[in-house]
Amino acid sequence: MIDELKADLRKFASSERAKILARFFKTGPGQYGEGDQFIGMTVPQSRSVVKKYKDLPFEEITALLHSYIHEERLIALLILIEQFQSANRQGDERIREKIYNLYLDNTKYINNWDLIDLSAAKIVGPYLENKPKEILKKLAKSKSIWERRIAIISTFHFIKQRDPKYSLEIAEMLLKDNHDLIHKAVGWMLREVGKNCSEKILTRLLDKHAATMPRTMLRYAIEKFPEGKRQKYLTRTS
Repeated sequence: MIDELKADLRKFASSERAKILARFFKTGPGQYGEGDQFIGMTVPQSRSVVKKYKDLPFEEITALLHSYIHEERLIALLILIEQFQSANRQGDERIREKIYNLYLDNTKYINNWDLIDLSAAKIVGPYLENKPKEILKKLAKSKSIWERRIAIISTFHFIKQRDPKYSLEIAEMLLKDNHDLIHKAVGWMLREVGKNCSEKILTRLLDKHAATMPRTMLRYAIEKFPEGKRQKYLTRTS
């Protein structure tokens, strides 16, 4: 089945789009996506393939996730999401756990921000809903930028349930992170805390950290504030 899937993917291949994606996802020497390769598919095209292969066996999903082709890894993750959500509806905890473990056992292949942003809050977050959340702190302390991003993006699941606790905890752990992709992810989640949970909770954190947090993180976090309030935090000094 996996050979048929890959053949279907090639029908959407575009060398011109592949070049654009390679630049967009920073695949050059020394960049965060160094060496990643694209065939030039769009996300909607990928989703159309997922519909056809949503019942792909775990062994073949794993093989796809280990691919050097970015879109193949993306499709593997989108299929996992489909199967995880199906297991949710059926109350199949065994399958939920198997998918969660597969995800965390293969984080080195979930190695660009789009792959994480489309999957972490739909697999890791929901799986941990009624379980201990210590794995998020472990991931936040990882040397891998991708595992750190998984940690904060996974908390989006709880934000949508109006629970900011875990987002705030992980955000504070990552305030001194040195990577721009983490600054953007943390700022994004803080903005969502303000939007979905409580602006007062967000401003409480900003009152404490705005003067010293990375500027990109701050700008993302306050993006929806009125201009006067934005300037208040942008000009704050320690």
